Amino acid sequence: MPVTKSAEKRMRQTVKRTARNRHAKSVVKTAIRRFEESLQDGDREVAQNNLRQAVRQIDQAVAKGILHKNNAARKKSRLTRLFNEKAG
Repeated sequence: MPVTKSAEKRMRQTVKRTARNRHAKSVVKTAIRRFEESLQDGDREVAQNNLRQAVRQIDQAVAKGILHKNNAARKKSRLTRLFNEKAG
């Protein structure tokens, strides 16, 4: 346990930040999962909308500093390639 007041505050901040980051990562993973499920169903329009939503969530995570930009670029590239292979 923290000894100093500053260490206590840092611990509180870490708990809040961790919860916020975990939620944002969960939102990204959910968006990706919804896209993949809609792609499996074969509905091109729904899959395209879900792809757009997933890319948007990934970009927001990058803007918040939760994902690295190269990690996000790789995820978006793989999702787009998957969409083009299945729906194209």
